Amino acid sequence: MEALVVCESVFGNTREVAAAVGRGLASRLPVTVVDVNSAPAVLPAEVDLLVVGGPTHAFGMSRPGTRRDAARQAGRDEDLDAIGLREWLAGLEPARRGVSAAAFDTRIRRPRVPGSAAHRAAARLRHLGFTMLDAPTTFWVGATTGPLLPEEPDRACRWGEQLGARVVPAHGRPTGGTVPSG
Repeated sequence: MEALVVCESVFGNTREVAAAVGRGLASRLPVTVVDVNSAPAVLPAEVDLLVVGGPTHAFGMSRPGTRRDAARQAGRDEDLDAIGLREWLAGLEPARRGVSAAAFDTRIRRPRVPGSAAHRAAARLRHLGFTMLDAPTTFWVGATTGPLLPEEPDRACRWGEQLGARVVPAHGRPTGGTVPSG
């Protein structure tokens, strides 16, 4: 049993949250954190938990135009081959029976930005047959480019620990907090 965390990040804030979630999950099960551009379209058989995260752009998950704008704002050339969470989820194969998922996003706290990438991602995951372990969760940044608010990395780690404690392997055995050696 393993967890896979897939993230999209332009300014590094969502990647930092994904890494913290991964550290929390690692207290319960093996975990891999990958950028959305490296994520598999079919989940490996050993993955029983998928966690996805991305920034909230224009009321939801990023689109090619919002990613281009963000890349320019970050002072980077746009990567024309890059995909976002929206496109990756659109191509993801339906879940195997019993595979769990969770979704998070990053957003500006003040002024409060409407919409949520996590809510849209969670809806797509449910449509694909994943069992959601928690409500979509937001981690807050201080401005468009960041940084994360100081308490957010620790909160993300705790959230990962909580998710790890809730996951039940697709074959039905609870994790019990231990990781089999092998």
